[in-house]
Amino acid sequence: MATRRAFCSIQADTDPLAGAIVRLPPHRGPATLTFDLHNRHVYSAELTDSGRGYTRATATIGVLAMDGTLLTRAVVRTEFRRAADLLDRIAAGAGMAGVRAVAPIGSEPISVEVAEGVDAVSILGEKVVVVRIGTTETISGASRPIAVVSNVRVQYRPAPKRR
Repeated sequence: MATRRAFCSIQADTDPLAGAIVRLPPHRGPATLTFDLHNRHVYSAELTDSGRGYTRATATIGVLAMDGTLLTRAVVRTEFRRAADLLDRIAAGAGMAGVRAVAPIGSEPISVEVAEGVDAVSILGEKVVVVRIGTTETISGASRPIAVVSNVRVQYRPAPKRR
């Protein structure tokens, strides 16, 4: 299940410096930032095997200029029922409820236009609503990981070289 993608966790916070910073090269006209947004799922084989592993997650993130100006919001909603729903596994460790792995699920392509003169943006989490059997939880506290991004790309026209 190795996609060979590089993944980056997205933290919930209000400070652009706490987000995943994407530096843009000098560009003429708008640049286009694209990436894949995934829910961040903590996978437990024990819960899945017992039929209690169902999760529906809805994560909301913002892409901000470094001065805090919101460029766009994006949402990814996914459901998890079995291990085949995982896109990949990022890290593993033994927990009290059995083997666990942080795993991205779903893939929502996101595209953001970034104005000329903006040299960096922050991808910052807002909240994630997680529904499990019998519970609903909203996570939005500062520095809490709520989503994952991959496949980050920038398309742009290079700015003219200074003489």
